[in-house]
Amino acid sequence: MSTSTSNVIRTRFAPSPTGYLHLGGARTALFSWAFARHHQGTFVLRIEDTDLERSTPEAVQGILDGMQWLGLDADEGPFYQMQRMDRYREVIAQLLKDGHAYYCYSSPEEVEAMRETARAQGLKPRYDGTWRPEAGKELPAIPADRKPVVRFKSPQSGATSWDDMVKGRISFDNTELDDLVIARPDGTPTYNFCVVVDDWDMAITHVIRGDDHVNNTPRQIVILQALGATLPEYGHVPMILGPDGEKLSKRHGAVSIMDYDKDGYLPEAMINYLARLGWSHGDDELFTREQLVEWFDTRSLSKSASQWDPKKLNWVNAHYIKASDNADLAERVAPRIEALGGKTDGQDVPGIMGLLKDRAETLNQLAEGALLFCRPFEPASDELMAEVLTPEARVLLRDFAGKAVSLPQWNTENLAALIKQVLADHEVKMPKLAIPLRVAVTGQKQTPAVDAVLALVGRDKVLGRLAGL
Repeated sequence: MSTSTSNVIRTRFAPSPTGYLHLGGARTALFSWAFARHHQGTFVLRIEDTDLERSTPEAVQGILDGMQWLGLDADEGPFYQMQRMDRYREVIAQLLKDGHAYYCYSSPEEVEAMRETARAQGLKPRYDGTWRPEAGKELPAIPADRKPVVRFKSPQSGATSWDDMVKGRISFDNTELDDLVIARPDGTPTYNFCVVVDDWDMAITHVIRGDDHVNNTPRQIVILQALGATLPEYGHVPMILGPDGEKLSKRHGAVSIMDYDKDGYLPEAMINYLARLGWSHGDDELFTREQLVEWFDTRSLSKSASQWDPKKLNWVNAHYIKASDNADLAERVAPRIEALGGKTDGQDVPGIMGLLKDRAETLNQLAEGALLFCRPFEPASDELMAEVLTPEARVLLRDFAGKAVSLPQWNTENLAALIKQVLADHEVKMPKLAIPLRVAVTGQKQTPAVDAVLALVGRDKVLGRLAGL
């Protein structure tokens, strides 16, 4: 890991807005953010939007929304590559002037033929350097009707190596590096080149990204070296696999991170769970955002792929729900109750959260459970009434209602004591009274603790529903 002083560390998250912020991207952002925060450094957000055909404003907004929901606040940015085209062209011109880049007039068909020839010879398919200027080499005549690409003049001997923060020493033989196209025929720069200029200009010191970028790293390093730039340290984290061990995809639920918001997951739970996918601090499974920042160290990043486990995510989310303040939960869940057709006005939503949160895995489950109190009363079906409200049960309910009228305070404690008294008076066990109470008051056979439910429903409603039994 770097021995740089904390105040110079600069990391970045640089998504391409060709889709929404997915789980792998969110984890990369989290690791980069946590590393910067741990060292009191700077976290930069950069939108790599040069793929005009696939980039969309909706995807950009989805990325920004996802970062905001997770609380991964950037110190600088967002920067947009499409707003930096003049700078890229300026650096390309400098590379051409210094002899580190050249114009290539080979057509795509000619380049593909070169690659086929290499394959046929058992070599790595690549551009053969037809237009690469060399001492004493005569270049072909420039085709009159063809606009050139600009290629970077990659070194042809030696190796490009780096000490990866996750994987250790990685080395590529320079003979494997093609002369990379850095500008297309219309002059627009290519992805790998834009990344290099951005990392250079933004003084990025540490790049943490997915290991699908390992092959890009030597190409970026040699361009940085040609520019005389200081190299960042690189760390490539292995991918996230689905529960079946295959690459995470939509069939595993690998959709926009904001879909987890819609499904009722807490951002602090998602942060905790994502952090544990490829990073660890001893055996700690549950920790706060502040602890993550305090403990985060790239030496604790895993060298092997992580496995997405929806059940584990639900367990983590349930922990955070249970630990949440009831008023805070009420604020988060109230809109979800309303979306389901419930009404929260006049309801003790914090009290409802306190009753339900110990058994809920998601905010959506809390909202569904809250409908017991937040939507109009629906009496039980005739079949259920006939099954449960027997003559014996009606006697118990009338006795309960008669005594409940005079309770000094309508609360869980007094209702629990009253239920025990009725049971003792009639020498019956809890189900004989609790189930009929549930059915008569809520229309349902199963609810949370009956005394707490009655307290939340309220004296007037409970006695009104018991009247006439």
